Amino acid sequence: MARLGMVIDLKRCIGCHSCTIACKSEHCTPPEVFWGRVLEKEEGKFPSAKRTFLPVLCNHCKDPACLDACPTGATSQRADGIVLVDYNACMGCRACIAACPYTTRTFTKEVRQYYPAELTPFEKVGYQEFQGGVVTKCTFCVERVERGLEPACVQTCLTSARYFGDLDDPKSKVSQLIRERYSFTLLPEAGTNPSVYYLT
Repeated sequence: MARLGMVIDLKRCIGCHSCTIACKSEHCTPPEVFWGRVLEKEEGKFPSAKRTFLPVLCNHCKDPACLDACPTGATSQRADGIVLVDYNACMGCRACIAACPYTTRTFTKEVRQYYPAELTPFEKVGYQEFQGGVVTKCTFCVERVERGLEPACVQTCLTSARYFGDLDDPKSKVSQLIRERYSFTLLPEAGTNPSVYYLT
């Protein structure tokens, strides 16, 4: 069985936030809920100052701390490594948020709309997936993956900075990039073995 993961080339990322918007569009997440974000940092001083960008999302760890922390079994891990949340089983205790070292989960107290008058046609369809009082997060676009498609953030990336594939297949593009370039994962000391790698 494959272990699905993502590689993000930081030399290619220009901080355009297309991935963030693609994620919101694909999943119709409520206001202030972002499953994927791009962190920005300015380094140096004029005239040599520069900005660096770090896209972050759920790391779909091989050994996810959130899985053990969940008291109801709402958090589960598929055979291909994708970590999911069952909203019907989630009781909103947020133990998984406390356990995750990457702060990529969101507690959605209530599903709010963007405009006060009524739900937009897009929200009426998209919000059928959501409930209030539960924890939500990136799913690696599992519904797209099951149809043989890439996650929305990968497909949308303007500079082709994102790659998605089988980390256990030495011939896959993601495995080749990890071997050929300097790569790192976030907070390796946490011992979760993230499935999101960064290239520098």
